[in-house]
Amino acid sequence: MKAFVFPGQGAQFSGMGKDLYQNFPLAKEMFEKANEILGFRITDIMFEGSDEQLKQTKVTQPAIFLHSVILSKCIENFDPKMVAGHSLGEFSALVAAGAMTFEDGLRLVSARALAMQKACEAKPSIMAAVLGISDDKTEEICNSIDGIVVPANYNCNGQLVISGETEAVKEACEQLKAAGAKRALILAVGGAFHSPLMEPAREELAEAIAQTEFKTPVCPIYQNADALPHTNPQEIKANLMTQLTAPVLWKHIVENMVADGAQEFTELGPGSVLQGLIKKIAPESITNGLQ
Repeated sequence: MKAFVFPGQGAQFSGMGKDLYQNFPLAKEMFEKANEILGFRITDIMFEGSDEQLKQTKVTQPAIFLHSVILSKCIENFDPKMVAGHSLGEFSALVAAGAMTFEDGLRLVSARALAMQKACEAKPSIMAAVLGISDDKTEEICNSIDGIVVPANYNCNGQLVISGETEAVKEACEQLKAAGAKRALILAVGGAFHSPLMEPAREELAEAIAQTEFKTPVCPIYQNADALPHTNPQEIKANLMTQLTAPVLWKHIVENMVADGAQEFTELGPGSVLQGLIKKIAPESITNGLQ
């Protein structure tokens, strides 16, 4: 069974989507609609902008969403049996599977990006990648730290991202290295995503999600919040509302998809991060990417 997966923030690159715009009339139409909805020509930044321009919060998340979703609309025989997305990629997966319209998905992604930026500016916060130590030990050390630091992304065996207040994350990194972690590396991100520090953004986005119409998708979507397949629109909305403060259970998502029959994973969007993670989680699976 074929599964389609959609990447999250960090996979952007200058020139992304330009070939789609030039070669597919539908893609050009969708990109121009996006420019209209966002109120600025995001295509100019995506196709010709610098890395610094692409790192702008109002650009990065919509750009990755647009690349992934428009690609899904332009490839032949897109007939997913199951979908999933990593963090931001969950919105791409929902639109690709027909759970909400392209326009509504883009508006939510834009609102998400701006709400997250405000939350990041409210309190100094960071994330760190922890490698080569058990999830249980990482959880134990995070729980022992004064201040806010929590597991944020369960990416694969031996790779977990933590998130929280700057000093708490730094202290956790020191303790993790002392406990045997191969690496505990501070990441170049804007703040503590998927942690309690995103609560103001979660509240803001939850209101926007509540006002958006969701439909039954054409196939199950395995959601970040619980790693389980969902087709009920109300369940999907409820899980999406918790996403910003809950950890991304990517490892568990892939394991559950494989248990439910996934044998081939196709990553739609920029980069190949998810392919690399899937090969570590389910090495017997076939992985490929479309950009």
